[in-house]
Amino acid sequence: MRSSKILVVIATAALALSPAAAPAHIYGDAAANVVLPGSQSYTGNWPVTITNSQFSNGTDCLTLKGTSKSGTASLVAGSQKYPYGSYVVVHGIFVANITEPLYGQNGVLTFTVHAANGHPGKGLFEDLRGGSNFDFGDLAFGTKNGC
Repeated sequence: MRSSKILVVIATAALALSPAAAPAHIYGDAAANVVLPGSQSYTGNWPVTITNSQFSNGTDCLTLKGTSKSGTASLVAGSQKYPYGSYVVVHGIFVANITEPLYGQNGVLTFTVHAANGHPGKGLFEDLRGGSNFDFGDLAFGTKNGC
């Protein structure tokens, strides 16, 4: 009888720690405090420096809220505030998309970098307007909560 109780406890613990028990999608701040074992959250304010661009060189502030896999994103670029965006991390690639209101349509600012253990690195910035590449440049993330 005792060994069957131990088996039930072990099976329950294994199910609770299983990735299959994790939520498939994170929306808004609903799961901002959920951190899976061995993962690091990207939540915080990140300075993002764009170089070798025609129009977008400089350092802006990207704010992320979520988990090690996904969440919401917003950007402050100079005096411009872009409150709507999201990010995902898949196979060590971090992608954040920020909606950019334009005349009669929306554009998107994309931030794509290699990332591991809650630390985004270097990669590519791209400004897409009307479905086409308007501007791009090198991208580097600074220190978490550095802006």
